[in-house]
Amino acid sequence: MMIHIKGGRVIDPVAGTDQQADIWIADGRILSIGDAVAAPLHDARTFDATGLTIAPGLVDLCARLREPGFEYRATLESEMAAALAGGVTSLVCPPDTDPPLDEPGLVEMLKFRARNLDQVHVYPLGALTVHLRGEVITEMAELTEAGCVGFTQADQPIIDTTVLLRALQYANTFDYTVWLRPQDPYLGRSGIAASGPVASRLGLPGVPVAAETIALHRILELIRATGARVHLQHLSSAAGLALVRAARCEGLPVTCDVTINHVHLIDLDIGYFDAQFRVDPPLRSPCDRDAIRAALADGTIDAICSDHTPVDDDEKLRPFGEASPGATGLELLLSLTLKWALEERQSLAHALSKITYAPARLLRLPVGRIEPGSIADLCVFDLATHWRVEPQALKSQGHNTPFLGHELPVRVRATIVAGRVVYDSRDRIKV
Repeated sequence: MMIHIKGGRVIDPVAGTDQQADIWIADGRILSIGDAVAAPLHDARTFDATGLTIAPGLVDLCARLREPGFEYRATLESEMAAALAGGVTSLVCPPDTDPPLDEPGLVEMLKFRARNLDQVHVYPLGALTVHLRGEVITEMAELTEAGCVGFTQADQPIIDTTVLLRALQYANTFDYTVWLRPQDPYLGRSGIAASGPVASRLGLPGVPVAAETIALHRILELIRATGARVHLQHLSSAAGLALVRAARCEGLPVTCDVTINHVHLIDLDIGYFDAQFRVDPPLRSPCDRDAIRAALADGTIDAICSDHTPVDDDEKLRPFGEASPGATGLELLLSLTLKWALEERQSLAHALSKITYAPARLLRLPVGRIEPGSIADLCVFDLATHWRVEPQALKSQGHNTPFLGHELPVRVRATIVAGRVVYDSRDRIKV
């Protein structure tokens, strides 16, 4: 069936195009932009996008779907619904499930469940070590055949440097990407908030910036020794970004991302022990936040992710130090990214590239742009609309976020995955 998206503002973050044009879709791909196609139109369906903006579907590099093992926090059904409501068409899920994704059968089961729901494209990361214990390397080749797009320890560090060295050597042999979150296993082990005046005043154990930079030095030395391609996850400090910038100048094969929470928030936002702001890595100083924004603008940071981590309500009602870290983010990613762009006077195309084409390129996926022949994964949103972040406004099973009560710009009106309108807030489809 052919779909005709009529009257929208089309933005391709790769080409930098911004134009008023119609889009014609058939067989899951874009046939034409602007010009009507020479094809039978008797079964075409028209989607009225007048006054709306059309961009590539969002690609989120970190979204915990909580299956298997944590269904009391969220399910595939609830989090896919949240993804579609947020304009996310592709997402990467880390392996810190229960059991962890360290065997091909577990990965195949997750892929089968996601495929049966037939909504968002789900790309699992495999566990780098068995049970995420940092002791024995997993069978990366078998996990790749099962559908893994890379390998990571999630938030579990590898203490033994020899194990990490061998894992990177293995990955480099087969051209796999290893995803690592730089965090020293000892300096940050008991910390709750970022080290500094705020943590001291509140009496909270601190996580120093050195926990990130020491881990980065180790990772970068191992990259020099092995040549392995590494994606650095969730950088949070100005000092860490300086190391990445220098590594890039050196020609090391490193990429990095930052969470949307760290683009906007600082340690002062914790206030009086508000557990909604308990995230991992912890929120840092205004200088670190400003460095993150500058690195997004100059290209040091490749992508922004939601770090979507649904948490049970009861786990956020505990005292700050006992509350589970994490926040929902799939439905906020677009709004918060464009809020940063407005505040920093970044172009719409540049901001969108951080959550569409750039993460797609890291994953080597043929999505993230709008051109004839490309896969029709699209996000249709209203730039003129604001919305208030309230629990009842979120489709995710996890309703906890530092942005509760905030009014944010931009509202997703429709999400199209592989040429199918899978989310439509106002039923704009007409036959």
